[in-house]
Amino acid sequence: MLPRIRDYVLILLGAVLQALSMVLFYIPGKLAAGGVSGTAQIINSFTGWPIGVMVLIFNIPLFFLGWRFLGGRRFLARTIVATVAYSTLLDGLTFFLPKDGLTPDPVLNALYGGVVGGIGVGLVFRAQGTSGGTDILARLLGRWRGIPVSQSYVLTDGLVVLWAGLAFNWELALYALVALYVSGLTTEATLEGSGVVRTATIITSQPQAVADKILSDLQRGVTMWPGVGMYSGQEQKILFCAVTRAEISQLKAIIREADPRAFVVIGQAHEALGEGFKPLTS
Repeated sequence: MLPRIRDYVLILLGAVLQALSMVLFYIPGKLAAGGVSGTAQIINSFTGWPIGVMVLIFNIPLFFLGWRFLGGRRFLARTIVATVAYSTLLDGLTFFLPKDGLTPDPVLNALYGGVVGGIGVGLVFRAQGTSGGTDILARLLGRWRGIPVSQSYVLTDGLVVLWAGLAFNWELALYALVALYVSGLTTEATLEGSGVVRTATIITSQPQAVADKILSDLQRGVTMWPGVGMYSGQEQKILFCAVTRAEISQLKAIIREADPRAFVVIGQAHEALGEGFKPLTS
């Protein structure tokens, strides 16, 4: 029960941040937000119809598609909560916040709109929900046509920004692209949190010495598996371990001391779960 309550709190908080980004930065700056929200913005500029109401109406057919193909009842419940909260706040906050936003500078609107909105979307994603609109379309395109989600977002949001260039002007459309890029980066950072770690693959002739130092000095687990050098044909031992970013320098020093001839590949992992890192149940 508690994790479910936490998820809905995150969804509501995310909806608030997304609405603030629209009302304070995107709408007054005439920057198309992409997807359903951007489409509603453009229509509003010609008709004056409430953006929040249009967002909710446009999402209704997408609700049914998402329920049918993307996850049933659980998907529908969380998506409806996120979208209804977002749509309601989108129109409601206009009565309390400055009509002209916080700044007329399109650069600041693009940057702050992207950051605030990206955090909001990331929180909704962390709660295993979606904001409707583009999120549903991107997943459906991936399932039906095999199009990667990242490309689906570019396609759906790019078409809206193109339309915004025709409706507003091309300079503002370019700023909208900047906002979309910043929003994507912020969403990813919010979704992944601070869990990014470094991984090390070590090919060494002194596997026991290297592993012992890592176990004793860094107190990190090490896994070993056998390998064969395809050029030399000699058997090699391969070690694998995960460490934090701050521990990379110490890891290099340990390997250099134990086996200066070792071959090391250091990579990045989005998250590490289990012993020594975040619990697998978190």
